[in-house]
Amino acid sequence: MGTLIKNGTVVNADGSAKLDVLIDGEKIAAVGLGLSEDGHEVVDATGLLVMPGGIDVHTHLDMPFGGTTSADDYTSGTQAAAIGGTTTVIDFALQNQASTLKDALATWLKKSDGKACVDFSLHMAVTNLHGKDGEETLAEMEEMVRFGITSFKLFMAYPNVLMINDELMFRVMQKAAALNSLCLIHAENGSAIDVVVSQMIAEGKTEPHYHALSRSPKAEAEATHRSIALADMAGAAVYIVHLSNEDALAAFKFMQGRGAKCLAETCIQYLVLSIEDQMPGRSWDEAKFVFTPPLREKRNQAPLWEALADNTLAVVSTDHCPFTMEQKALGKGDFRKIPNGGPGIENRLQILWHFGVNTGRITPEKFVELAATAPAKIFGMEAHKGVIRVGVDGDILLWDPKAEYTISAKTQRMATDYSMFEGWTVKGNAAKVFSRGELVVDNTTRPGEFLGATGRGRFVRREANAGGFA
Repeated sequence: MGTLIKNGTVVNADGSAKLDVLIDGEKIAAVGLGLSEDGHEVVDATGLLVMPGGIDVHTHLDMPFGGTTSADDYTSGTQAAAIGGTTTVIDFALQNQASTLKDALATWLKKSDGKACVDFSLHMAVTNLHGKDGEETLAEMEEMVRFGITSFKLFMAYPNVLMINDELMFRVMQKAAALNSLCLIHAENGSAIDVVVSQMIAEGKTEPHYHALSRSPKAEAEATHRSIALADMAGAAVYIVHLSNEDALAAFKFMQGRGAKCLAETCIQYLVLSIEDQMPGRSWDEAKFVFTPPLREKRNQAPLWEALADNTLAVVSTDHCPFTMEQKALGKGDFRKIPNGGPGIENRLQILWHFGVNTGRITPEKFVELAATAPAKIFGMEAHKGVIRVGVDGDILLWDPKAEYTISAKTQRMATDYSMFEGWTVKGNAAKVFSRGELVVDNTTRPGEFLGATGRGRFVRREANAGGFA
């Protein structure tokens, strides 16, 4: 017996139609009009949109940072993702300066073991090269690709912790090109930023507000251009993470226009939050919004939305890296010590629909592309994820475009004691969520609950496809 979803409108990135969808086991078995109900459990999707489950390609679960660890582990984080309509996440395994890539992989697989509740994959962050000319670590990149980790993160920020220099970055890019894999870039000029930060602290500017002011949009733009230029020299494909402002967007578009193999995402917070509204410099409470890159001036939002609509930006993610206010208090009196990050994995689709589709900035089809289909294609999962099609995993989101929901820390599954969108009422929400054919969320009858077993999520091995340029 399968699960037959009837009377809904199937929305894929390339179009929408009234169709039935049959799930048999873990896969989509049929898509068509008037599919027989015989022997199947029928789910009536009248008035609902039938979409592929969301894919969040930028999360940080159970991640050590700033003297503490992100508040969501693989259980709470992936359950929160599912409740919001996301059925796959790609997290980051972080090599520290002394460890190998294999060490980092083992650490993150242990973090997820028995805890992940939806499917997940990993990017590998390279922070140091071992061996003559980095040969040991570069050889390990081959092992990562064979394992199904086909994207490598490089930080141009956080000196002496995660930041790499141009030589290391270029060597990794050359190897990534040879492996047909993708380089992810945190694009900020960390050295210049550190100078500004030190000057601010010396002037007594220690409040959360100054975190945002210390990290210039121009520092992001410079690093965006430099990283893409280096990748172009190396013949590599790059993906700029969390692009946040118009200056960086202009640098990205310039290199894109010159034929560089570059892609970029923005995050939901940069589309709807601003330094004027959330961080005007009035209170410690603004530590909630300390993340990197920081919030930008409101004028940057419209260009980002336009870039999503015209295909310049390919993906909307979250950079979900949650800390409680108690954890944030590590930086009271010194914004440098506030753990960087904010919670968003549960609200990504609600915010993108309400402020994107409901306002006419994007279509429902573009919503699916940004939230699911492009992430699957770019990161080598399109054979299994990101589309309603026969043969792919039964990761299906039944979306109610009329449902109203008020976002609140009191009702969220994320482990933080605040929401970045506290009190916002949005129109459009997940009604039911299927992960590999299993109903794991039913917000119509048991809102905010995860119905599946803890640990049911599986590691997704991804193809090396150079971000779809191959």
